[in-house]
Amino acid sequence: MATNFASATAAYFAAQTRIRARVLVWMQALDRETGQIETMGIWNGADHRVFTIRGEERTYYGAGGLIAVDPITSRTGLNVRMQRLVFSPLAPEVEQLIRGYDARFAPVEIHRALFDPDSHALVDEPHRRFKGYIDKISPLRTGPKGDKVTVELQLASSARALTIPLSRKRSNESLRARASGDAFRQYADVAGTITVKWGMK
Repeated sequence: MATNFASATAAYFAAQTRIRARVLVWMQALDRETGQIETMGIWNGADHRVFTIRGEERTYYGAGGLIAVDPITSRTGLNVRMQRLVFSPLAPEVEQLIRGYDARFAPVEIHRALFDPDSHALVDEPHRRFKGYIDKISPLRTGPKGDKVTVELQLASSARALTIPLSRKRSNESLRARASGDAFRQYADVAGTITVKWGMK
């Protein structure tokens, strides 16, 4: 398994020392007001931090936004893997994600960042553990008085794209997302079902 990692990461695991890891979640969602694709990074670190991933500098917001991540398992094959994340909606970035953005089916990447347990220095560029889409966003959940308010995101791995029917790939919404203002398929869902007599508008 170590051969799949960069040399510094492989050496870190081979040393069999204490492991200090953090989870980085990167999402791309549609801004409801502007119609533009916006990015959002959230991690379970203590503060905001910039990480360089594949030559791109990404800002990840910390300080309690990401509460829990179910164990991530890697499998070969075309089976759709599901992944659960738990966030705090009290974090401004999470509130923007669930209220200001249309995050359904938004692309998601999960990376793991490894740190030296003594110096706390980043060992290597974070490596990807999961790639997929936001499948469901749960309603806000509240427990007994004093408990945290949470919101859960269920992710589906990128294999889900193989199960999307053609109607979704060619919908009016997907066309507008690719080409802003393109209304060519605006009436595609009712085409052929409405009878218009000659001379009528």
